[in-house]
Amino acid sequence: MMEWQRSAFDWNQARAFLVTAEEGSLSAAARALGLTQPTLSRQVAGIEEALGVTLFERTSRALLLTQSGTELLEHFRSMGDAANRISLTATGQSQTVTGKVVIAATNGMATYFLPPVLKELRTKAPELQIEIIASNEMSDLRRREADIAIRHTRPQDDNLIAKRLRDMTAQLYASTQYLNEVGRPSHAADLAKMQFVGFDDPERRLGLMTSRGVNLTTANFNCLTESVTLSVALIRQGFGIGILPVEIGEAYPELENPFPAFEQIKVEIWLVAHRELRTNLRIRLVFDLLADGIGQ
Repeated sequence: MMEWQRSAFDWNQARAFLVTAEEGSLSAAARALGLTQPTLSRQVAGIEEALGVTLFERTSRALLLTQSGTELLEHFRSMGDAANRISLTATGQSQTVTGKVVIAATNGMATYFLPPVLKELRTKAPELQIEIIASNEMSDLRRREADIAIRHTRPQDDNLIAKRLRDMTAQLYASTQYLNEVGRPSHAADLAKMQFVGFDDPERRLGLMTSRGVNLTTANFNCLTESVTLSVALIRQGFGIGILPVEIGEAYPELENPFPAFEQIKVEIWLVAHRELRTNLRIRLVFDLLADGIGQ
C-alpha cells in the first residue's frame, strides 16, 4: 500500500515550483499566478522543505534549477496536466468550450496523425472550431500565426511552452512493383543505382544518407516534393524509394522496406504553444488532447 504520508504535499506549493521553473523568475511566476512575490517565495520554500531537497540555486540575476529540481520538473509537469484535465472533467467545461484554436503541423502530421485526435476533440468539445495549417513552413507562434504547433525540433524561444511527446521512427520504403522491376538491393552500394522520391531539397539529405553508408547524388532523385502525401502516392506508384515514418509506410501493404540493414531514422515530435496556454481553457484542452493522442 502506498505510504500516503510520504507523498503528501501542498498542491499550491507544487504549482508554485512548476510555474517558477517555467517562467524562470519569482516575479514572472508571481504575475502568472496572480500572487505576490513574497507569497510565491514562501510556497517554493515550503515544497523544498516538504521534499527535503533544494530545487533552485538563487543567484543575483536569476533562479537556476538544481539537479534535483531538473529531475523533478517533468513529474510536476505531469501533475499540472492531470490537474487541468481533472478540472475540465469535474466542472463539465469541455462540452461548453467555444471559440477557435489554430494548429500548425507538417503536411504529414496533419494528414496521418491529427484526424483521430480531432475526432475525439469533437466529441469532448463539439462547439470548438479547429483551423489546421498543414505546411512544412514553421508558423510563428509569437505572432499568433497559430496557437499550437507540432514540430520536429525543440523550439529555441524561451517564451514558448514545449513538450516532447515521443520519437517517430522512419525508414526506407518502396513499392513491391518497383522492386520487382529493378531488383532488391543486397548491399548499401546497390541503393546508389536506384531512384528516390519525396525529398524537397535533396542536397540537405545527402549527408544523412552518406552517414548511413549510402552515397547518393542529386541524380538519384527523380521526383521532388515538399508534400508527404504526394510522396507516399509517388512511392506507391513505383517512382522509387522514399523515407517514411513507419506508421505511414506500414499502412500500405504494397510498400516494403527494400533494405532492412539501413539504419532507421529517429524524428522528434514536439508540441509547442504560446504561454497563453496557462490561462486559455480552449488552448489547454486541445494541447492536452494532442499530447495524449500523439504521444502514445
